[in-house]
Amino acid sequence: MNGQSFNGGRRRQPRRLDSVLLETVRESVLAGNGPVTPSTVAAAVQASGKLLGAAGALEAAESINAELNGLGPLQHLAHDPGVTDIFVNAPGEVWLDRGNGLERSTVRFEDEQQVRSLAARLVAAGGRRLDDGSPCVDVRLKGGYRVHAVLPPISTAGTLLSIRIRREETFGLQELRHSGMFCEQMEGVLRAIVARRLSFLVSGATGSGKTTLLSTLLGLSHASERLVLIEDAAELNPVHPHVVTLESRHGNLEGGGALDLGELVRQALRMRPDRLIVGECRGAEVRELLTALNTGHTGGGGTIHANTAEAVPARLVALGALAGLNPDAVRLQVASALDVVIHVERTSAGRRVASIGVLVDTAGLQRVLPALTSHPDGLERGPGWPSLAIKLGFSGNE
Repeated sequence: MNGQSFNGGRRRQPRRLDSVLLETVRESVLAGNGPVTPSTVAAAVQASGKLLGAAGALEAAESINAELNGLGPLQHLAHDPGVTDIFVNAPGEVWLDRGNGLERSTVRFEDEQQVRSLAARLVAAGGRRLDDGSPCVDVRLKGGYRVHAVLPPISTAGTLLSIRIRREETFGLQELRHSGMFCEQMEGVLRAIVARRLSFLVSGATGSGKTTLLSTLLGLSHASERLVLIEDAAELNPVHPHVVTLESRHGNLEGGGALDLGELVRQALRMRPDRLIVGECRGAEVRELLTALNTGHTGGGGTIHANTAEAVPARLVALGALAGLNPDAVRLQVASALDVVIHVERTSAGRRVASIGVLVDTAGLQRVLPALTSHPDGLERGPGWPSLAIKLGFSGNE
């Protein structure tokens, strides 16, 4: 991909930063007693004596501020509102995701040391350390960035950097429908699932739109309801007047102070939630979530990684095993805790709701029975539709 196709004519690729100017400004601002702010950086650029002109001085100040406080050479990628993920695989191999699959960027680092320095600085800004003793680190930074870094020799190709960007932009259900995520009939069913307080999981692969759909559905909750969200990294941002978010915490350098999702679910139950949501079920916290949904906390749920809706029961059994639950215990918990599985997938045409199914238990075997399946020609009702229609309070003609 060339620079023109990526920038779309809207954003100019920044010029390579003058290393001498960078070091001069770095020494100047770090010698001061105050914080390193865009204004102090701009003043240091002006005082450097470099003849850059007004536009050049502004661009240099922005680039140096990104090096000192932001994402360095990656900063202008983060300014693109469509970018949700940035990946650095090597100094000359930077990739990004704008919702249509991975694209190779024109951004390049000077060398491996520049990548490692950026990774170490970002991790340090998150209160952790990246070195040979701690070569794999995940941190969350102000501004909505989640940074994951891996050092050699764990990574065989050099320092790896993965950055996920939380966007504050929110979508209504109609907007998602107009984007092609589902049809009008499917929209009505999704609204009814929330209105009838069915407990549900949104399943799908990485990047399929699970979080986006869940956040939008939560925004349909009645204004009088209290939503308590449990997340490993705060990404859900439903448009709702009463939202409380609890975020897990890694341990410190000595391994103390950690708070996992399971503990946060237990704490949330003391906060009188009307809807309890685990942003992503991927560990032993599934036990606490299922217990909560079985003790009067209806209308909750979360997301789960699964390649198909039919694979969700097996995923729940696997996660339950991490919590010490045997398959029969998981099956019994799920049978009365969850009503619906909404499966989303990513296609060449974009993200879409592929199916809505109901969880059924027959002859000791739990499975997801398709109720609605999306096809290019429209929706197809499956064997699970009568059961879903009853749960939603639909008449036989709907």
